[in-house]
Amino acid sequence: MKTRNIAVLLTCHNRKAKTIACLSSLFQASIPSEYLLDIYLTNDGSTDGTGDSIKVLFPQVRVIEGDGSLFWAGGMRLAWKTAIQKKSYDAYLLINDDVVLYPDFFQYLLATETYSLEEIGKTGIYSSATINEEDDKITYGGSRIKDNKLLVRIQMIEPKEQPQRCDITNANILWVSKEVVNEIGIFDNRFTHGTADYDYSLQANKKGFPVFLAPKVGGVCADDHGKNWRDTRYSLKERIAYLKSPKGLAYDEYLYYIRKHFPMFLPYSFVMLWTKTFFPFIWNRFKN
Repeated sequence: MKTRNIAVLLTCHNRKAKTIACLSSLFQASIPSEYLLDIYLTNDGSTDGTGDSIKVLFPQVRVIEGDGSLFWAGGMRLAWKTAIQKKSYDAYLLINDDVVLYPDFFQYLLATETYSLEEIGKTGIYSSATINEEDDKITYGGSRIKDNKLLVRIQMIEPKEQPQRCDITNANILWVSKEVVNEIGIFDNRFTHGTADYDYSLQANKKGFPVFLAPKVGGVCADDHGKNWRDTRYSLKERIAYLKSPKGLAYDEYLYYIRKHFPMFLPYSFVMLWTKTFFPFIWNRFKN
């Protein structure tokens, strides 16, 4: 059987226990012998000993050092660029370092690729869903766009026994075929932290690549995003700082994303971001 080379991409910053648990679950997973994994991990300036621990526990992992300013999207881009420079890969497997993978997760992704080739005739990108350990609720995976006029609503899909088409994916567990990378490249440089995976899957859809949610569940990953705005307990200065922060509302990047994919949604997005910032009590009432 033909050997296939897969680059596994991760990034981390100061959560050593989670990163080690993630890598441990990857090495314990069932991977067919014809799939050879090269693992690239960006250690983005961790000060908790993550990088050194990984080098000792998992010497086969290629650790790339960052300066602490890369955030998630930047760290993933660095790992991705490094992999592309090292070798020609058949696919790229993106994994969040806080995911604990199920032993059969890889099988679900391969089943999705087989389905994609049989039904669509080409490869694409495939996201595997994750659940919250406490209540088994789906936390990340694939979503469909419900309305693409003045308001854009995104509805997460529950995984089933066979792959399902979707519009947007999370990259907590994401398989990207080489054909997609050859066509659209890697994550857009405009994104510092979040949204890069949403943007990437939308780009793939626009280019005609199949985007699927894989069957079943691929692992455990808690939804740690919480409320995505600052309430009145914070000063206006702090709320504006959160509006502009890459790990907050990422104002410039979010509007770039909306302008790129949902231009009719731009006026609402602008008002929504500033309402969250200046009048968070209105947003609290609206969400409730």
